[in-house]
Amino acid sequence: MASLIDDIGASAALISHALQSSGYQADFSAQSLWSIDRFFDDNSDHGQPTPGGLLATDLGSRIFALGAYVGEVIRRNAGGAWQANDEDPQNEINVELILADGTTIWPVQRVMKRYQNGPEDSIAIYATALGLNVGPAPQPVQPQNPPQPAKKRRFFDRWR
Repeated sequence: MASLIDDIGASAALISHALQSSGYQADFSAQSLWSIDRFFDDNSDHGQPTPGGLLATDLGSRIFALGAYVGEVIRRNAGGAWQANDEDPQNEINVELILADGTTIWPVQRVMKRYQNGPEDSIAIYATALGLNVGPAPQPVQPQNPPQPAKKRRFFDRWR
């Protein structure tokens, strides 16, 4: 029987692929945590999934996978090891990441907070507080030539 620790790596890899196929940067770099924040901005609003969005179905497993991804990014950049109690009925929520400096964090719980509270619980800012260099927040992409609104014609203009 696979342990939760095994599930973390597999879930992180699967969600990374899914995020990339949906246009998000998910390459396990510290900078990619900005994309996790953008994903939540695009697909949820303070604890509610956006209708038709990527969190509208399978919410629990997707939150776990996103927590696994966030934890893996932090572990790969700061060092550390996962720890889980397979006897805990809420082990998917309570899985811990013990960082190289001895700090214990709970990435799945942190992702749940981001989902519930919105941007005030930014994942990228959290990682910065843990010592990761996530770089500056990416600027929104603006279209090169934004479409111009159609000129409205007044009713009587058609007889001119």
